[in-house]
Amino acid sequence: MPQSDASEQFPLTLGEEPAFCPACGKPVSPQVLEAEHRPRLVCPEGHVTWRNPRLVVGTLPVRDGRVFLARREIEPGAGLWSYPGGFLELGEATQEGARRETEEETQLLIEVGHLIGVYSRPHAGVVTIIYEAQVVGGEELPGAESLEVHGFGPDEIPWDELAFTTTESALRDWIRTLPGRGPRFEPELYVEGDPSG
Repeated sequence: MPQSDASEQFPLTLGEEPAFCPACGKPVSPQVLEAEHRPRLVCPEGHVTWRNPRLVVGTLPVRDGRVFLARREIEPGAGLWSYPGGFLELGEATQEGARRETEEETQLLIEVGHLIGVYSRPHAGVVTIIYEAQVVGGEELPGAESLEVHGFGPDEIPWDELAFTTTESALRDWIRTLPGRGPRFEPELYVEGDPSG
């Protein structure tokens, strides 16, 4: 894993804790509810204001054995490489959001394939879902929020210039799926001699 995650330099993406209940508008205060393990924000009417992680979706776009990464133009991680991705929108399937984000940030046209993995960044308040995608058209040009788009072979990935731990994890998981790159078969221990004799 990288030594630091760019998101550690920035506050949670959820913003400040709300002071008022979104259901009734009355003030909320932290309370430990029965059978709960941590304080929740509760109003005098008993409404709970849940603070849950946001979903980030993205892809590892692949063409001819090369994976395309985008150099980020914005914080967190400005100037560093990452998969193209961003926040899932309401009403969007995860694959649809991953395709939209990829095409916005790289101008590559893709078909979303299998799931690479699901990764957590608890300190940033996000859960990230990454798919492999096949590039079917477009050009690798920077789009919204990107400075540069470049295709890397599995042995060319700039490991020291990745923006997030989730980027490294997804890339390593993708590489494991490549022919000859997965975990090697390790035989069980063999017992010498005839166990019946």
